[in-house]
Amino acid sequence: MSFGRASRRRTTLLAAVAVAGALTLSACGDGNKAQGGGNTNFITGTGGIATVPKGERPDAPKLQGESLEGKPLDLADYKGKVVVLNVWGSWCGPCRLEAKYFAQVSEETADQGVQFLGINTRDAQRDPAVNFEKDYGITYPSYFDPIGKLMLRFPKGTLNPKAIPSTVVVDREGKIAARTLQSLDADQLRKMINPIIAEK
Repeated sequence: MSFGRASRRRTTLLAAVAVAGALTLSACGDGNKAQGGGNTNFITGTGGIATVPKGERPDAPKLQGESLEGKPLDLADYKGKVVVLNVWGSWCGPCRLEAKYFAQVSEETADQGVQFLGINTRDAQRDPAVNFEKDYGITYPSYFDPIGKLMLRFPKGTLNPKAIPSTVVVDREGKIAARTLQSLDADQLRKMINPIIAEK
């Protein structure tokens, strides 16, 4: 009897957490607010780009999953590179606005040790997401994350991606260096990643 009650309580708690996560992640907007919680030591600069000084950066979470093509995808495989993580959905207007710029800058920076990765979220099926990438010329891989579980791996109080679109930059040591909660054009994206590329 008490076991059944505990089990129901646990199920209710998990459902509440899932709903809270869904509410947090379902907003698709310009995300102009760059906020954090806890002791993050980050600085919000112009254009809503938050950065963390080298030496004070939190570790990026373990992100393992499948690509839109069904292949294994693991953030750890790209340690030693600057990784640009872009959270997007095919249904998201601001994501469509920034997609061509991400495709462009990913190609321009590939020989500078930069790897772009997408986190496709809130697309229940793969086909709309695959077609989105084809339409905008995106050649880098994206995680297929229909319920947003990868986004929840970023601990609270860090520069977590809590809007769609969001972009997080991970430095060569696997630490979170910058984040924005808004769509970006090519110039804004370069402004965000160039200082991290320049680090030695």
